[in-house]
Amino acid sequence: MTVRHDAIDQSGAHYAFTDRWGGVSAVPYEELNLGGAVGDDPEAVRTNRAIAARELGLDPAAVVWMNQVHGRDVAVVDGPWGEGPIPSVDAVVTARRGLALAVLTADCTPVLLADPVAGVVGAAHAGRPGMVAGVVPAAVEAMVSLGARPERIAARTGPAVCGRCYEVPAPMRAQVAEVEPAAWSETSWGTPAVDVTAAVHAQLAAVGVTDRQQSGVCTLESRDHYSYRRDRVTGRLAGYVWLAESDAPGAGEA
Repeated sequence: MTVRHDAIDQSGAHYAFTDRWGGVSAVPYEELNLGGAVGDDPEAVRTNRAIAARELGLDPAAVVWMNQVHGRDVAVVDGPWGEGPIPSVDAVVTARRGLALAVLTADCTPVLLADPVAGVVGAAHAGRPGMVAGVVPAAVEAMVSLGARPERIAARTGPAVCGRCYEVPAPMRAQVAEVEPAAWSETSWGTPAVDVTAAVHAQLAAVGVTDRQQSGVCTLESRDHYSYRRDRVTGRLAGYVWLAESDAPGAGEA
């Protein structure tokens, strides 16, 4: 497995994105499918989640997942869901250090957010409908309610279908761009397209988040990543964000 794992060394904030290799799932989910609702063997998914967590130094039982529905609802959490049902939300935020938040994608844009000074992190699932609905600004707002500040939030977006590949009908492009003009795009073959990641970064900028980084991987183009648009029946990648349990330098400062 290759996991892109970036850490802000002086703050204890960690961001990670998986690829599809190093797990136990069979075709067509091979290999590291982390999605539990795509038709894969549940035992294989549990094993894969344990593999990924161990690779990142995390307790598999202490990762918060979502039942993603392409909306804008945000859950504030202070621990795993336990044995109860997983809420239908597209973003989670927490002020608990050491608790990892996870987001599943296979073309949608995974958004990881952290304000290490406030000790607050968030993860959001931004597909086209969720981006239009405003899930990312809603996640930032929820983080602010826990003490975060937009100017201190570092945002990382992971592998997603790029604007050169996400072909849509012209009326849909117009509707999406009416909400966020940065989404307007054109495919490499000259047809209407939507750039969800560009739109997410524009939304983050609009709410005051200036520390932003974007993956250069297009999931549709990369055979190392899952793509629903390319393969339909396929697995899911994961993005993880968490803060080190020990207090970061500067924690508690205004």
